Amino acid sequence: MIRKPVTRRDFVKLSAGSTAALGMLMFDMPEFDRLFAAALNEVPVIWMQGGSDSGCTESIANVVGPSIYDVLLGPIGDKHLSMQFHQTLMAGQGDQAMDALYNAAAKPGYVLVMEGAVAEKDNGVYATVGEQNGVGISALKHLTDLAPSASVVIALGACCTGGGIPAAPPNVTGVKAVSQILEENSITTPVVNIPGCPPHPDWMVGSLAQILIGGLESVPLDSQKRPTAFFSATIHDHCERRGSFEAENFATKLGEDGCLYKLGCKGPQTHADCPTRLWNNKTSWCVATNSPCIGCAAIEFPFKMQSTYEGIPLMTLEDKIAIGVAGGVVLAGGAALAKKAFS
Repeated sequence: MIRKPVTRRDFVKLSAGSTAALGMLMFDMPEFDRLFAAALNEVPVIWMQGGSDSGCTESIANVVGPSIYDVLLGPIGDKHLSMQFHQTLMAGQGDQAMDALYNAAAKPGYVLVMEGAVAEKDNGVYATVGEQNGVGISALKHLTDLAPSASVVIALGACCTGGGIPAAPPNVTGVKAVSQILEENSITTPVVNIPGCPPHPDWMVGSLAQILIGGLESVPLDSQKRPTAFFSATIHDHCERRGSFEAENFATKLGEDGCLYKLGCKGPQTHADCPTRLWNNKTSWCVATNSPCIGCAAIEFPFKMQSTYEGIPLMTLEDKIAIGVAGGVVLAGGAALAKKAFS
């Protein structure tokens, strides 16, 4: 079979607004590697880490197709991601690293990736990167300085999208979501939220590839600024234990068969494609290992949700959960089943 070459224009037309392009078959298109590499080399990326354990970076480093080697270095003679600054992955240190940051920031239009918590209290002194005149430069200042000249800000991980664990009450360092900080500072640069603790590598690489290839307008976002290709359906919609929920077969302790709803599974509250995408190179995912979904891909994770092993209250369920398949079909008697679950 002779395949017609795919042009960049063809690729953008095909992938714009397409769940499949950002979904499980995203990297299987003919000539995707070439188009992806060419697009990535056109726009510089500044990746800034605030208060972070580097978990998001570690997750992204485990991307399989393309590999992180292909993304950052590429085959010999090929193009690769124009990563201008990443304090964990870059070879340069000290003044050399900061010079690279300032040189990249001097040319507007870059993509700014923000990872880790951004604290506001005390001018953000709790997370600093580099220094000026012997004084540390806070992640807050980096964000507010870099965001205005960026073409898009990608808030990566739970800490950036909703505050995450660092925003735990009483939130003594004043951590806030990236989108909230930009709004408070009247910075109108578009934000794309990619939640998760950590986020799946496909969510980041797929979104970044689509933004660089087709522009931000080619990436449909939901009301919480998340790419709908990855976050439109709930965990519950495609969970392998969905049948047990409908049959009212609920596990009463960890390790038992059955739906984990009574053990605090946050699948009905959490929008992500973990059940179909799987983790660790499609090896498994949380529920398959007998763990309730803890809701780490929800913007509200973890302290605006119920405790990890606490079941979802009925009112929250009725208000926030569409108990139906991703196509929008609501199960008849779904509310009744939920009531029985806690009766």
